[in-house]
Amino acid sequence: MIVLLAACGRDSVRPGVPPSGPGQDSAPLGNVDVSLIPEPVPRAEPRAQYGNHSPYTVLGRSYRVMASADGYRERGVASWYGTKFHGKLTSTREPYDMYAFTAAHKTLPLPTYVRVTNLDNGERLVVRVNDRGPFHDGRIIDLSYAAAIRLGIAATGTGRVEVAAIDTKHAATTTAPRPQTATPQPLYVQAGSFASRDNALRLRERLEAAGFHDLSLDRVLTRGELFHRVRLGPVDSIGAADALIERLAAVGVRAVSTQVE
Repeated sequence: MIVLLAACGRDSVRPGVPPSGPGQDSAPLGNVDVSLIPEPVPRAEPRAQYGNHSPYTVLGRSYRVMASADGYRERGVASWYGTKFHGKLTSTREPYDMYAFTAAHKTLPLPTYVRVTNLDNGERLVVRVNDRGPFHDGRIIDLSYAAAIRLGIAATGTGRVEVAAIDTKHAATTTAPRPQTATPQPLYVQAGSFASRDNALRLRERLEAAGFHDLSLDRVLTRGELFHRVRLGPVDSIGAADALIERLAAVGVRAVSTQVE
């Protein structure tokens, strides 16, 4: 085990980076003292020249970048990324630094400052979103390794979180309330979301015929638009949600997201 001695200066949080093979990602060697890493101070920034092209397509799926992050708040599952991408360019063409408090998101404008709260332990952190991802079904945000350590999800690989965009016009004077965390909230897998209720009904009937249970169809207002969503659940763990996503993929349905309520 490598023991790092505390010291003044940011390099004291940077242990060795092990080589990563193709397709592999990992934590750095040794311990990371995240108490030495400064938390980002939200400030107004222009939209990045790179990373905001919309729509864009990854792995056969298209994504549309939000016109604004105002009012964005979502609960779901976070993951993290580490040594495989350390030093490589993010979507904004900034080098990815796994020892900084940053994150990747599929549709928020780049850059955006968000407050991420671990719903299981109450830890929260401001991160700067400057990358695209995660392109894994059932994940809403990909945290830097340091951010995952700070929030307490690095060891498990994933965690239930709330992500809320910070209004940089009032960031210095606004304090967000701490979400309730006493009771772990259940997870739902969203199989589809449609403007047409008929399309939602057809998907629900298709899934029922394929043997899926605990299906629900409800309406939700998203950024002023009404959608009809088909969800499965609740389930009590991220592993169970991932298993549902795999079952859906086996019948040709690519789940939209894993949601926490």
